[in-house]
This record gives sequence, C-alpha cells and structure tokens, in this order.
Amino acid sequence: MWISRMAVFKQQRVEDLYSIAEELGSGQFAIVKRCQEKKTGVNYAAKFIKKRQSRASRRGVTREEIEREVNILREIKHPNIVTLHDVYENKTDVVLILELVSGGELFDFLAQKESLSEEEATRFIKQILEGVNYLHTRKIAHFDLKPENIMLLDKSIPVPHIKLIDFGLAHKIEDGVEFKNIFGTPEFVAPEIVNYEPLGLAADMWSIGVITYILLSGASPFLGENKQETLSNITAVNYEFDEEFFSHTSDLAKDFISKLLVQDTRKRLSIQDALSHVWIMPKDKSQVLVRKRSVINLENFRKQYVRRRWKLSYSVVSLCNHLSRSLKKKGLDSEVLKPRNCESDVEDDTVKRKPSLPRRRSSTS
Repeated sequence: MWISRMAVFKQQRVEDLYSIAEELGSGQFAIVKRCQEKKTGVNYAAKFIKKRQSRASRRGVTREEIEREVNILREIKHPNIVTLHDVYENKTDVVLILELVSGGELFDFLAQKESLSEEEATRFIKQILEGVNYLHTRKIAHFDLKPENIMLLDKSIPVPHIKLIDFGLAHKIEDGVEFKNIFGTPEFVAPEIVNYEPLGLAADMWSIGVITYILLSGASPFLGENKQETLSNITAVNYEFDEEFFSHTSDLAKDFISKLLVQDTRKRLSIQDALSHVWIMPKDKSQVLVRKRSVINLENFRKQYVRRRWKLSYSVVSLCNHLSRSLKKKGLDSEVLKPRNCESDVEDDTVKRKPSLPRRRSSTS
C-alpha cells in the first residue's frame, strides 16, 4: 500500500527540471517559489510542502494530507481555480508545480482603484461563486476561502481573472459520512466549525458572506478585540451593517450577505442560490440601476483593509488550541485535533475591527 502511494509522485529532483527563483510566499509548513521549466521556458509556482518524518512528530504535513490536496487538485480544472501541473518528491518535501498566478490578491487590486460600483464588485464575486460552484458540484469543500486565497491571474486588464488558490484544507464531502474537524482561518470560519459540528459545503458559503462584507466595506463582520470575542461573535452571528461603512451600500447587497451569514446551514444560501440571487443576477432594470448607482466607499475600504493586513496575535494555531480546550471540557478526545487541521498553508493575516458600541445579537441569526 505504501509503495503504491509513493508512486503517485515523481521521485525526481525538481531542480533538475526547473530553475527555482525567488520566494513568493510561505506558511506553517510550505514555501512557494517562482520557477521556470527548463524544457519549455514556461513559468510556474513551486509549492514545497514539508513532509512529516514520523508519527510522533508534529512538524510537517502527513503524507495522507498531502495526497488529499494533490488528488483534489488533479480532479479539478476550471478557469477560476489554480491548475496543478506536476508533482515531485524528495526526502524532505513534496513539490507541487502549480499555475503561476502573478496578479496579486484581489483586495490589494481593489484598494488601488479610484472608484468601484457594486456592479463592478459583483463581477468579481460572481467569478468566486463560479469557482466554488464547480467545486461544490463535485462535492469538494475548500474550507479556507479568504481574501488571501483569492488571486488575480493578470491585474493589467479592467476586470481581472480570479483564481482560487490553496487547497491544503479542501475535502471531499461524502454522502452519509459525517465529517467533523477544526481548521481554517478564525475570521472566516463558520459557526459549525467553532462548535465542532458536522461540516459540509455550506461552510464555504459562510466564508463567502464574510468576504463580501469585507469587499464592500474593508471592515470585518465578526472580528472582536480578542479571540474569545471573535468566536463568540461568530457563534452568535453577531454582526451589523455599520452606517459608517455601509451608508452607500444597496439593500440588495445587504440581503445577499445576510442570507449567507446564517447559523442554520439548511437555511444558508447554497451556491446555486447565491448565483441566482438578484444582486448577482438582477431580474429587472431597476435592480440593474441600483447596482450601478451604489458605490463602495474606497477611502473607508483602504483604511480598514490596511488595518486588516496588520499582523496581530491571532493565528490558526491559537484557534485550534482554544477549541482543543473546549473539546476537552466536553470530554471529547483531543486526538481529533491534528496539527495540520488547525493551520492553513498561508500565514494568517488578521483584522482588528474599529471599536464600536456594545454588540447586540443580529436579527439575521
């Protein structure tokens, strides 16, 4: 069995076939570098994933988890999702050769714009939805949707092409098989993750609601002054459309967000529901006009987004530790908390929300 798994990846030095260039990013157990295939001259991104060397070790990623990521990437091919080109392995790393997505993050691109209407914003949201729709029709949940994983293929065109990246936490959801886990980025995790409840495709839809909220305001809906407050806000669905940030936002956009940030997964918009929502797909001329006239306050967006990018004390590991303690109190086996499941491959950039009045339970909960 072990031998057949080893055969999945090419046992060849990646440096013999690719020229490895500068680092593009790094995470807990992965480094991404630009590379060029020597034979063709085509540029790619090489993701070096550190392998766990023994069962006792907590450093690195288990082979099972690496294989899961690779198998999912091999299965998917969509214009809005990063493409896997090849996979290599050496004693310490598995190296994924991926499509080079060089246009930067979507939110960095938006922060540099002089103006942005909701109509323009929905063109980007629709691309995200189409990528997620492709995944969900194949019963694949991404589980780590956040601005840092929404990239642009080329930012030099008016409406750049979006690419979803980082499938390190993605899972295939099997009918009749209960799946529970604790992972993701605290700011974007759904209540069912915090509560250690069965997980499904709906968790991605919650994340899309958070992403849309941030896209329209720069502010983050649930992030509190500390970790406990953030998790409490999520489980209570405690957020509001602050007038300071949403004074020019349409009711259509607020309705879209409100129907995604719903605690009951059965009542949360599905991906098909989201794609057909009138904010994404207007049904009449008046709705089209509303989107054109409603503008995003980019000055507020820039201020809040800069604050989002500050490195704070939050981390995915701290979320895991917090929930691990909670599970122990419930008498659950802490072994369910695998280190890889508590981390994303990308370092967690977190948000500090502007202090506001005491929070009340949202009417959308």
